[in-house]
Amino acid sequence: MFYVFAALIGLVSGVTSGVFGVGGGIVMVPALTLWLKQDIKLAIGTSLAVIVPAACIGVFRHWQYGHVEWRSALAMIPLAVCGGYLGAWLARITPSPALGRLFGGFLVLVGCYLLLRRPSV
Repeated sequence: MFYVFAALIGLVSGVTSGVFGVGGGIVMVPALTLWLKQDIKLAIGTSLAVIVPAACIGVFRHWQYGHVEWRSALAMIPLAVCGGYLGAWLARITPSPALGRLFGGFLVLVGCYLLLRRPSV
């Protein structure tokens, strides 16, 4: 049953990654902690390992559709890589319960922003 749940988590996170540009953290981390009973730190690392190939294929397909603005992407990559390194260190030193609460708060804030913002047309 573990592999069935893991496969379903992978499918849902892959679809949301391709559609919304998110999936690893927003779908996979909660699913891994709830359904597969992983500690949040293990779920974060697992999510990052899974999302790399999914993100690569997503970038390729979006590039084919003309949906990648490379100038912005290339400007963000260096500090995003540094941020990933720093974030992993911060996750290591933050207790799991606090990390879970911070993650939940972040999701609520982002969700509220997306629901309440005025769409740009």
